[in-house]
Amino acid sequence: MAKLFLEENIITSQKLSHHCFLVLGVRPQIIKPATFIHLASKDKQIYLDIIHAGQHYDYEMTKIFFEELRLSNPIANLNVGSGTHAQQTAKIMLRLEKILQKQKLNLVIVPGDTNSTLAGALTAAKLRIPVAHIEAGARSYDTKMPEEINRRLTDHCSTLLFTPTENCTRNLVKEGINKTKIHQTGDTMYDVLLQQLPKAEKTTILKN
Repeated sequence: MAKLFLEENIITSQKLSHHCFLVLGVRPQIIKPATFIHLASKDKQIYLDIIHAGQHYDYEMTKIFFEELRLSNPIANLNVGSGTHAQQTAKIMLRLEKILQKQKLNLVIVPGDTNSTLAGALTAAKLRIPVAHIEAGARSYDTKMPEEINRRLTDHCSTLLFTPTENCTRNLVKEGINKTKIHQTGDTMYDVLLQQLPKAEKTTILKN
């Protein structure tokens, strides 16, 4: 996906690295983009920083995954903690906006369908910063689910939509999203599985 982003010609400057923010807030959002983060770190044209919203905030739910997956530490933690959906989303937007306004960013990347996802996408879009949604197009068609609201709104304010499956791609097309914005890149969780499998096969944790 890192290479694909560059090929989209969203960025016109060739003199500097393309500065991107990855906004995450919960445990799955740390795990799923891990392979992408590693690939981006090896690309000299991409400068990727991580912003942690702090939806999950204790060691067992956050820090341990950065250590186990060998990810760079976030440059900022918004420390939003728990609260209602509105409270979390609003706090993230208010705190993230201050950081984004101080940066000259080329792209804000948001994975999944959490309050951090929606808040990151809305904040960037309002500041006219391009948004890339990883895991775009997933649908349950149950609007009683907060995640369904988050993923729909995020998709419709994103510049790039990376879908994991053909079904997700079809969902976006049916909703009128321009096909040129949609890129079927596969399931990032599967990528992480393949990356971590050799390590998992050597562990003796289940024998203890």
